[in-house]
Amino acid sequence: MRLRSARGLGVLAAVPLLAVAPLTSSAPATADSAVVLRADFDDNVLPAGWRPIEGTWAVRDGRLVGTSASSSQQARITFGEHLSDYRVEATVRFETVQNTARWSAVALDMPADGSRPWWIATMRTGSTAANGLEFAQMTAGGAWNVTNTASAPTTAGTGKDVRVAVEVHGSRATWVFNGTKVMTTSALQRSAAGVLGLVVNGAQASYDDIVVTRLDPEPVIVPDAPGALPAVIAHRGDSATAPENTLAAFESAIRNGADWVETDVQTTRDGAPVLMHDNTVDRTTAGTGDISTLTAAQIAQLEAGSWFSAAAYPGQKVPALTDVLDQVRGRASKLLLEVKGPETQAEVDRVVAAIKSRGQTSEVLLQSFDVNVLRHARAADPELRLGLLRSALDADPVAVSKELGLAAYNPSWDGLKADPGVVEELHEAGVAVMVWTVDDTASWERLRELGVDGIITNKAGQLAGWQDRYTQALAGKPTASVLAPAAGAQLTRGESLTLAVAEQDADSVSVTLDGKPAAEGQVTDVDTLALGTHTVVVTATGEGGTTTTTSTFTVVPTARGLASLLAGPQEVKPSLRRRMLDDIDKQDWAQLVDDAESHAGRGVPEPLAALLAADARALLATGR
Repeated sequence: MRLRSARGLGVLAAVPLLAVAPLTSSAPATADSAVVLRADFDDNVLPAGWRPIEGTWAVRDGRLVGTSASSSQQARITFGEHLSDYRVEATVRFETVQNTARWSAVALDMPADGSRPWWIATMRTGSTAANGLEFAQMTAGGAWNVTNTASAPTTAGTGKDVRVAVEVHGSRATWVFNGTKVMTTSALQRSAAGVLGLVVNGAQASYDDIVVTRLDPEPVIVPDAPGALPAVIAHRGDSATAPENTLAAFESAIRNGADWVETDVQTTRDGAPVLMHDNTVDRTTAGTGDISTLTAAQIAQLEAGSWFSAAAYPGQKVPALTDVLDQVRGRASKLLLEVKGPETQAEVDRVVAAIKSRGQTSEVLLQSFDVNVLRHARAADPELRLGLLRSALDADPVAVSKELGLAAYNPSWDGLKADPGVVEELHEAGVAVMVWTVDDTASWERLRELGVDGIITNKAGQLAGWQDRYTQALAGKPTASVLAPAAGAQLTRGESLTLAVAEQDADSVSVTLDGKPAAEGQVTDVDTLALGTHTVVVTATGEGGTTTTTSTFTVVPTARGLASLLAGPQEVKPSLRRRMLDDIDKQDWAQLVDDAESHAGRGVPEPLAALLAADARALLATGR
């Protein structure tokens, strides 16, 4: 079974971080049929298709040499084709460095022209430092987003060859240093066309024996390994904390570490696949009627969040299938898609076509209680992975699985209790077992012991946190999590945030907000923060090592927030205050920008005017 990366505690962990203690790497697949690129540079010529972007790149003495002139220059070169599942290996040697913090990196997903954004696996010359190895993103805006750090077993230094490798499966990646696995991540955000590359910063580095191997997609069956855990499968999204089968629920599941997002698809009167569990829209929307009697346009007008929480989720819609496919594309969570039966071949064809047209066959497992739906799906696409849902076990689950060509046989927990030994039988037949719907820790523990491949739960965030505490205990590492602000929280003007963290088995804990030291309990006025994403990092240190957890929140512009700025204690000329409040009521953001900027320092304090103008301009740009 697969060893999962640590995610922190509870439902609030935003990004999976450092893996458990290093394990000896398994031998890579090197069959020539799987190797898609090999470069040894013995002919001293840059291979065709390799594209220098920045810095100096040349082939000398049988090695590719890249030179970055300064610590501000990311010298880079791109190569290869776009791959979803692959292993890239290279022998790397630092020739000269400006200091031990300078680095070389393998670009895991970079536009062929080297433009932003891109993701890299980084190695510093001082590789035994806490951040000697990293997974990181250069964002579209030119900022660094470091999602994972680890120390290497030895120092890379200068003049020494280091064999580095990174195995990538979609958004998941494993860092291998001289044959030892040192770090995993599931935070990569993959593009539709990104290629591979090399990057050098503040150093000169040389490269040899570069091999790129195409890998099979990750199996649904979790490979057998010590400390392995079942996949976390979010039932109708993170449905304990957000309205089921909405984009908000799916986003919460993804952010809280779910391996799969489970949802239900049905067909409207005019043949459009939409996401809803019930046959009618009555329970979870303000409308009424059977889905099969409503058009896609009618369903698109329904509000689907207020039934769960009018304050937190107003305006949520019933998603189309294409909405969730776009949402999970290239991210850590795959899609477990239940097709409600009965459906005709034509209706199933539309579902499968939506998946295939986006190139997401490897990101989806289609399941159903209806055997005919699975047969229709197989006819539409023989490559699509299928799962059979069962309330009670069949007389011979293995035979049924072979007859239908299943990747997964997914019984209820009550059904599995009748014959737990069927898990091993199905595994021997190459069929995964995903069990539904289980929300208590005692059952989670029993299912882990049985070796099931996935647990479908309404409490995805809690299961992810429970799994990580188990992983941390095995590794002997302290745990840390950000309790507040909640991962993915959206804050606006007039609000304040209080930093709250949790730790276990830690001797010391440090906190930063946007890279600056902060303290637990620190209160920050949102009016002092820039619009956009902000990052809280908690580092816990104890006898078992160091664990770092990262959580992000966003400051967003709203009409309410703008009004709160004008209601604050700052001196604003009364007539101007009334005029700008009227601008807000009318949502005339262009006029508000003009009023704020034209009266900055003359009736409106300059800092307040700048804040008003920035938020209004952001609202104008988004059309809200």
